[in-house]
Amino acid sequence: MAPFTASPAVANAAGVVNRIQAKLPDMPAAMAKIGAFLLEHPHAPLELSIMELASETKTSPATVTRFCRLLGYSGYVPFRVSIASDVGRTDARESWKSDIGRAFGPDDSAGDILSTLVNAHTRSLEETAAVMDLALMNRIARRIAMSSHVDIYGIGGSAVMAKELQSRLYRIGINAHHWSEVHAGLTSAAIQDSNSVAIGISNTGRTEETIQMLREAGEAGALTVALSNNPGSPLAESADEAIITSVHEQFLQPDDLSAKHVQLLVLDMMYLLVAQMNFTQTAAKLAASAAAVSPHRRPTRAARLELGARRGQRNDRRSRNHA
Repeated sequence: MAPFTASPAVANAAGVVNRIQAKLPDMPAAMAKIGAFLLEHPHAPLELSIMELASETKTSPATVTRFCRLLGYSGYVPFRVSIASDVGRTDARESWKSDIGRAFGPDDSAGDILSTLVNAHTRSLEETAAVMDLALMNRIARRIAMSSHVDIYGIGGSAVMAKELQSRLYRIGINAHHWSEVHAGLTSAAIQDSNSVAIGISNTGRTEETIQMLREAGEAGALTVALSNNPGSPLAESADEAIITSVHEQFLQPDDLSAKHVQLLVLDMMYLLVAQMNFTQTAAKLAASAAAVSPHRRPTRAARLELGARRGQRNDRRSRNHA
């Protein structure tokens, strides 16, 4: 049998690929060999018999059958039909992919979509944590804790992240502002100094307004920090320090929330490090803000039950005193 050669158009079996990716970590070694081969050659079952696929992966037809059943198919034939169905939808998928994302198909089940999303988000979080430079994070957090002012720049979806970090830092006593409008941001950036920290957030690192605001703050003397998924981007290259996240392009679609997740991980880490360095001030500020908003929060069910019990005991004592 001639060795199987992968087709150039190998990415059109997203549903089956998603299932394989979801199950691969838990597969026995023999099935994992089949899974790894099919992730690289997802069209192979359309050209190979079960015997040929077993031979290519140095397994057995029985293992191939168990592999298909693990993915939710009753056997190799339904598995091949599913791949053929995926391929048949290729043309419609092309426009879908450009708008929604390359890892999702218009006919994928909710379970397949959920599986792909969980894989993408988990992988991005784990890999960002693995490559995170903790010494750099500590160094930036210390500068924030000692700064007179923190400017945070972000446009579009990154503006939400900028606002979130500003809100957290402000609550623990850090003089922070976020800017998503370039004129206002440039105005603030221009009045920063060497006691300031300026943070620019952009997943691509190519958002022109964010680059302009961060560069302006740097020219004014502030320590500039870029948060981006692209280490070679203009934003990262123009900053004094760069925090690089890890989001896989094959999962990326417009406004990919896995990119937001890893940004939140970094910002939460930075916030907690700053809070540690200003522990006494942080504790006092958090207690004061919690006390201020507590009257506006409804008590929990347990608290209501406890309050009711206390009222009942007080009424019983009054009744006994009057008797």
